[in-house]
Amino acid sequence: MTFEAIKTSVMKFVKDEDGLTIVEYAVAGGIITIGVVTAFTLLGGEVDTNIRALCGAVKSRAGSAAAPC
Repeated sequence: MTFEAIKTSVMKFVKDEDGLTIVEYAVAGGIITIGVVTAFTLLGGEVDTNIRALCGAVKSRAGSAAAPC
């Protein structure tokens, strides 16, 4: 392969916009994934805290033998 052919191939690759679109989608998908994982992590802690509080309230109200928590 000559230098001119390599240069032509590289310039064609650089000007190709399809590859850029794929990279943009990959970056957007990564950002969305990070956001979803962060939201689930934060909400998971809150849900756990609320369920434990609810279990504690049920146990104190009904007696520890009647509560399945």
